[in-house]
Amino acid sequence: MSGERFHPSKANKLIDPKRYELLVPNKIIKDFGVGEGDIVADLGAGNGFFTIPLAEKTKTIVYAVDIEPKMLELLKERAKKANIDNIQYVLSDLEEIKLDDHSVDKAVISLVLHELPNLQQALKEVKRILKSGGQLYLLEWEEVESEMGPPLHERISSSDMIEILKKQGFAVEMSYSNDSVYGLTGVVD
Repeated sequence: MSGERFHPSKANKLIDPKRYELLVPNKIIKDFGVGEGDIVADLGAGNGFFTIPLAEKTKTIVYAVDIEPKMLELLKERAKKANIDNIQYVLSDLEEIKLDDHSVDKAVISLVLHELPNLQQALKEVKRILKSGGQLYLLEWEEVESEMGPPLHERISSSDMIEILKKQGFAVEMSYSNDSVYGLTGVVD
């Protein structure tokens, strides 16, 4: 884990067509089982790679949580262009998430956990905001060399992440994998 945040000046990389080939948001959201009535938190939302399709899928609230105000502004612009009005923007880090206890059904964290200085604390916070039976869906860079993504030394292997989640009390299963990115579903008791 690097503790280095993604810089907003590179925001266009987050919505690059190559990224949509690597991760197909609508398919992943469908596989994750997001329904119209789910309250969802996109943690580390950035400029909305997952937030926009999540907001289109659910008819309730999507909390877009990000530490960087510029990213949330970019997301607001994208949401306005797409006529989406069910996103609530939350300026917050992930180690002290500014959402109420047990306030979300599902949480998505995509390709940001390797950036966090305190992964354990962030996962405790995710567990805190999830309702009983709530689900976490996380995508992270596999610990292999690849064309996109952070340097190898900053990546967290899927086997290590499974163990980390289990220690935090999540029931975990692998739900997505390609050459460089894996997806895990964690359920809170």
